Amino acid sequence: MNLSIFGTGYVGLVTGACLAEVGHNVICIDIDQSKIDNLNKNILPIWEPGLAALVERNLNEGRLHFTTDVAVAVKHAEIQFIAVGTPPNEDGSADLQYVLAVAESIARYMQNYKVIINKSTVPVGAADKVQACITQALAERGKKIAFDTVSNPEFLKEGVAVSDFMKPDRIIIGTQSTEAHKLMSELYEPFNRNHERIMFMDVKSAELTKYAANAMLATKISFMNEIANMAEVLGADIENVRKGIGADPRIGYHFIYPGCGYGGSCFPKDVQALERIAAQVGYNAELLKATEAVNNRQKTRLFEKLVENFGGAEKLSGKIIAIWGLSFKPNTDDMREAPSRNLIEALWKSGAKVQAFDPVAMNECQRIYGRRDDLMLMDTKEAALRNADALIIVTEWRQFRAPDFDLIKAEMKNPVIFDGRNLFSPERMIREGITYYSIGRRTEHKIHEVVYHAIGEN
Repeated sequence: MNLSIFGTGYVGLVTGACLAEVGHNVICIDIDQSKIDNLNKNILPIWEPGLAALVERNLNEGRLHFTTDVAVAVKHAEIQFIAVGTPPNEDGSADLQYVLAVAESIARYMQNYKVIINKSTVPVGAADKVQACITQALAERGKKIAFDTVSNPEFLKEGVAVSDFMKPDRIIIGTQSTEAHKLMSELYEPFNRNHERIMFMDVKSAELTKYAANAMLATKISFMNEIANMAEVLGADIENVRKGIGADPRIGYHFIYPGCGYGGSCFPKDVQALERIAAQVGYNAELLKATEAVNNRQKTRLFEKLVENFGGAEKLSGKIIAIWGLSFKPNTDDMREAPSRNLIEALWKSGAKVQAFDPVAMNECQRIYGRRDDLMLMDTKEAALRNADALIIVTEWRQFRAPDFDLIKAEMKNPVIFDGRNLFSPERMIREGITYYSIGRRTEHKIHEVVYHAIGEN
């Protein structure tokens, strides 16, 4: 099938490359000429495992094309994807200006029937707005051309997006059009061979499904962080609690890892947007508000622990703080809403200097903050430790899980670790002689008491 995809960001690029990989003929459109020029040279604007090889192969084999020419893209395909950003407005609601701009562009050039697919994460009712926008634009042209609007939300996890697209758990399609139903079935047939993954439903249900899925996962994270904070006060170990509740198949182990808060382009934005959607229809979404509030508070926990350790925020002035991990999660360079940003900015406000390392997000960090005297981006995780007064682990990259603790003690002025992802055993840290703070586990001092008590009993 011939397909046109508006937007070459995270969703649009992954969607285009994966659909080309199964044999469709895809044109991706963007208004940024420099981005298109780079994509045609296989220089990608994002870092995602496996994506560059996919783009290169399909470019070389002629199934994937990049252009800024809207007219060419609209003429190319019966199916038109909208995969542009929906950034939050000041009140947290989703901004549809880019979605509607694409809809108007399609209407300006279309000459025959089209299926316009909302792939962007859009609020409930967005398809109606796209429909109205296109209808109005066609009327201004004096044209009556049939078209259908379809909701087809993405469920891609950054870091495994290619795998998620190629082997989807489900393919949600919102439409009540017979013709669109037929075309969408044909479009996704290559992904539907082993068992039925396509779920057809009405448009508004499809739009709500996307938001509900992300809000559910975000809520699980905030719930676990709430319990972790309680565990610290109560003297319990959240890792034991996690294993205990995760063994219940009704709960499971996914998304119940305590930490320093969630980030990225989806969860924070979508929880806010869903809460605003509820408010617009007069419903007070208290759970969504709590999920967001808990997460915002959790992003301050590492800094609070650091301040407590050093005896006040003013004591951090002039200190060198090593940070491992800048991206909001492993296997991506995305720093949008990342906990590392809250931490770094709080450290700067207190007069501390940051020595940071991340396997792939260093350039993104430089792009966000520029060059400054209190930010040193180091070539290795070991280099980040040099003369540091503390080490803070923010992202759970695999290479951070089994470090050389002797090297940590040798390189740092003061061997103290603040672990935002609970990578290490507190008992192991005691044996290594490292002061250790984590999330939702007994403090270093309480563990000493337990260890000494056990020794005394023996």
